Amino acid sequence: MVDKIRLYISAAPELRFERDALARAITEIPTSLGWAITQTPSADHQPDLEAVAQANFHLLILGSDIQAPVGLEWATARRAGNHVTLLYKSSALQTQAAQAFMREVARYGQWHTFADAFELRWRALRLLADHILANTTRYEIGSQEAEKLQAWRRTLDAQAREKKMASDAHGGAEQSAVILTTERFIPSEGRLLRSE
Repeated sequence: MVDKIRLYISAAPELRFERDALARAITEIPTSLGWAITQTPSADHQPDLEAVAQANFHLLILGSDIQAPVGLEWATARRAGNHVTLLYKSSALQTQAAQAFMREVARYGQWHTFADAFELRWRALRLLADHILANTTRYEIGSQEAEKLQAWRRTLDAQAREKKMASDAHGGAEQSAVILTTERFIPSEGRLLRSE
């Protein structure tokens, strides 16, 4: 049984707001599955290439320029080949280096353009929800949880059409994280906090 989905987000520091919006959005998916979210580190740290290779999903997000170590993360993900890679590029103008990188990567997958963090968030949430729904047996998702996720998926599209899903601009989730649920994980230390 798979209890946790591993997600790797490759994005340059300039995309801090987009990275934050994606990491926060994952917690909105109504599922008992846990999430391990790893992101491209700051320039003074080495990327976690093992996390890239073991990811179930690799989201590669390109802004106006390509910056190290995003290219290395992409090459590592492509060599591992055991996961889904999604390619998103900003509608902003890209540098020549970014354009060359886009042409190279386009040999292996299709780029999807996003206008802002709102649209990127919506696209990623749709994909992840659809993936979970298509793999309910693998993730041991019961019918009640699947129905709840399907209903949420429908409202996601409706909300996007109405532009009611504005991203929270408070920041703070642009770093790697592990998100667990009490339905599948019981803490062995510390204190469990519940919202009322």
